[in-house]
Amino acid sequence: MKEKKRNNCKRLDCLSINYSILSPQHYTHAWPVTIENYCPPVPLGSAHKTSVFNDVILDHFRAPHNGGDLPDATASVEVTNPVCGDVLRLAVRVETGRITAARFKTQGCVAAIACSSLLTDLLIGKSAPELYAITPQQISTALGDLPPATFHAAQLCTDAVAALLKKIT
Repeated sequence: MKEKKRNNCKRLDCLSINYSILSPQHYTHAWPVTIENYCPPVPLGSAHKTSVFNDVILDHFRAPHNGGDLPDATASVEVTNPVCGDVLRLAVRVETGRITAARFKTQGCVAAIACSSLLTDLLIGKSAPELYAITPQQISTALGDLPPATFHAAQLCTDAVAALLKKIT
């Protein structure tokens, strides 16, 4: 039986990426960091899933929207999940009462990066009162439903929104 060429890492859901520092010494599994470096070998044609994540989550992980710094940010916050150690740094620019730009840097699991990416999409164009409507369930649903073990990533994003609201209101 043929196998897809993958490395031996068995835990796609524990991949950490720090967008502020991407260098070989931080990743002992493989460099460059790609989703393919973190999936176990799976027989071709097998009914066995290669990932616990759906394509929407993986798309946001592979090509995150609005990643990086926002030099002229109106407000920026950093929140941490003390249980798993995920860290989300979120920066926004507010003009005429609406968020016109949002950027993030996340160090955390695949779900944390995907949720952070989606969060920036949700923030752009919204006013402060509209931010109160963003919930962890809304983020999870927009990503095609997060696996229960990774729902904490959506909660981290709403923690960042709450911290952001304190700064911009």
